[in-house]
Amino acid sequence: MAETKRDPVAEWATDFDHTHPDYAAAATEIWDDLRAGCPVAHSERFGGTWLPTRHEDIAAIAADTEHFTSQGVIVTEWRPDVPAPVGYAPPITSDPPFHALARRVLLPYFSPKAMVRWENTTRAMCRELLDTALADGATAFDAAADYAQHIPVRVIADMLGLPRDDGDKFRGFIHRIIEVPGQVEVEQEDTLDHYLKQIVADRKAKPGDDLISYLLSADLDGVPLDEGHVEGTIGLLIIAGIDTTWSAIGASLWHLAQHPEHLQRLRDDPEVIPFAVEEFLRFYAPVTMARLVAEPVQIGDASMQPGDWCLLPFPAANRDPEFFERADEFVIDRAANRHSAFGLGIHRCIGSNLARLELRIALEEFVARIPSFELADPSAVRWSTGQVRGPRLLPVRLT
Repeated sequence: MAETKRDPVAEWATDFDHTHPDYAAAATEIWDDLRAGCPVAHSERFGGTWLPTRHEDIAAIAADTEHFTSQGVIVTEWRPDVPAPVGYAPPITSDPPFHALARRVLLPYFSPKAMVRWENTTRAMCRELLDTALADGATAFDAAADYAQHIPVRVIADMLGLPRDDGDKFRGFIHRIIEVPGQVEVEQEDTLDHYLKQIVADRKAKPGDDLISYLLSADLDGVPLDEGHVEGTIGLLIIAGIDTTWSAIGASLWHLAQHPEHLQRLRDDPEVIPFAVEEFLRFYAPVTMARLVAEPVQIGDASMQPGDWCLLPFPAANRDPEFFERADEFVIDRAANRHSAFGLGIHRCIGSNLARLELRIALEEFVARIPSFELADPSAVRWSTGQVRGPRLLPVRLT
């Protein structure tokens, strides 16, 4: 399995590459510079890609289903061949009117009421992971690889009725699809598509009390979901339901490792935690979504043409000083916080209730168990590339 080496970036305004390690390491500075000088950047990479950085433009594009299609949401060298309005991973790749139908199928499983059943399970997972990380008196571990990256993997596996041991497979799929899209050659039996077909066939033969079985029995206005729809939705949950949340948890711990005053505030004032969770989501929003241009459209000075990619960096929108007061500051008790960490428009994240629950519990358990910690080696921290940004390596030590 060989990965393609990325060419150096000549100029972020005209040659950006969101999958380049340099972008991952300095994304916030790049967004700020572009917003000030070139608010809608363009690159010929990936067959033509746009990068707006102002909240106003990102929100307008996210809401515009006439000129932009969600048929493709991950930027690659090729364009998806599964036609709109369904797309390859409903509902995130679906356009109206099909999108509303596909989203409605999932809503009962991700409602606030449905999250109650995952509270104790998630808390037990976090405690078990910390027990393992701190076994035998350990005073150093990787807060990303040993903690954050396991929590949503286990929750989604349990939700889907899949073995938690499949977590390594999930991480492999995420790396190839999100971090280095289209840049890795892999055997067919190791692809996400092959995995999805296997588990759907197995669950059809042996249904259970899980989300896969629920999808296989669900219908759209009396018509059962076809297998491609079920497989695509499961793939969406494995990819989008895992990487996004572990990135948010990891980034929050990265912040706390460098801000002992905020760590102490969480310990001394538990009532601030709900506000802190929202501010972590704003300040370290992990997700950049994408759209394909469906019809010619003008965004500022940018003339976008059909077939162009357009990235929607929600983290950049969250740091726009035209939309947020003190946008470049982490305000732990920020009260007014209309952030876009979960997206904007019709595709606002259906799993936001679950993500909030996992982030809150992960922080509560970490803070309760570890009174004080710091980065063991700041230079060893590695941020993920691609459209979901968060620490992949985060070595910390207790202090």
